[in-house]
Amino acid sequence: MRVTGFDHLVLTVASIERTVEFYERVLGMTREVFGPERRTALRFGPHKINLHEQGKEFDPKAAKPTPGSADLCFLVEGFDSIADHLAAAGVPILEGPVERTGARGRIVSYYIRDPDMNLIELSHYP
Repeated sequence: MRVTGFDHLVLTVASIERTVEFYERVLGMTREVFGPERRTALRFGPHKINLHEQGKEFDPKAAKPTPGSADLCFLVEGFDSIADHLAAAGVPILEGPVERTGARGRIVSYYIRDPDMNLIELSHYP
């Protein structure tokens, strides 16, 4: 066996509605409701983040599902206008722009936090 990619990831959040509002408004993701249980996900391009509300997780689940424990890096378009976009959205920048190393080499990143205090890295390959 050889891993070739990943299909989705799961975030445990304190409030699905608050999370969806942030990721739609600030990061341009789209809500998707799926399955007979009417689960919620965030979709962007060919990717998706399934959301589990703390205390209402779907089984099987992580051993210690906890809001605020994630550190995620997203590749973004329009990198040069990120600071202005985040300021207009009322989202403080923790750090950036800073150089880092991504999966394919050198990236430039800004860091913010989502409503659960997950660390969100917004990056592009120069």
